[in-house]
Amino acid sequence: MPRYDKPEYEGDSRPETQKHIDLVNENGKKFCDKFLERLTHHDASKLEDPEHKYFDKGTPQLQSSTFGEKSYDDAKARIKPGLDHHYANNDHHPEHFGAQGISGMNLYQLLEMWIDWTAAVKRHADGNIFNSLMYNKDRPEFHMDDQVFNILMNTATEDFPDQMDSANEKFQKYLEAEMDRDIPDEANADAGSDS
Repeated sequence: MPRYDKPEYEGDSRPETQKHIDLVNENGKKFCDKFLERLTHHDASKLEDPEHKYFDKGTPQLQSSTFGEKSYDDAKARIKPGLDHHYANNDHHPEHFGAQGISGMNLYQLLEMWIDWTAAVKRHADGNIFNSLMYNKDRPEFHMDDQVFNILMNTATEDFPDQMDSANEKFQKYLEAEMDRDIPDEANADAGSDS
């Protein structure tokens, strides 16, 4: 792509646009560097006490359970002290923010949460990001508003289309409702046309 650092004619806007593009790139690189630094420390507290001893015991039970079902909740309850420490020390979890949940997060924290969720579903034989999103949307302590939910759902649809068909009935009903909402009502369309 050519650069436009100097105007080629009177009123040439391209040098100013080039400055904007350069600044967007500079800001984007700073953001990505900071985010990548966060990822190098992701879940590091699980590697040491007091957390690792709880996760030694609980990880096999968590992996063999279905996310969001009683077996999963029971496995989490058995390692609650480790999880409490983990949530208190890792701000990519909505639980870290108490009553604020997701609404207390910044963009770095939200992105790390998203990437964590997409990796976590792969730890379960029946893991599915769409099921996870539907479950987490309904968790009142997460405070996931519709806008954040839709952004995450749009991202999941783009990045994990292969998981859509295997998602649970709740997601399939949600998808049908969204499709019905997006399809214009033919009767209304006909009523508004000049025939």
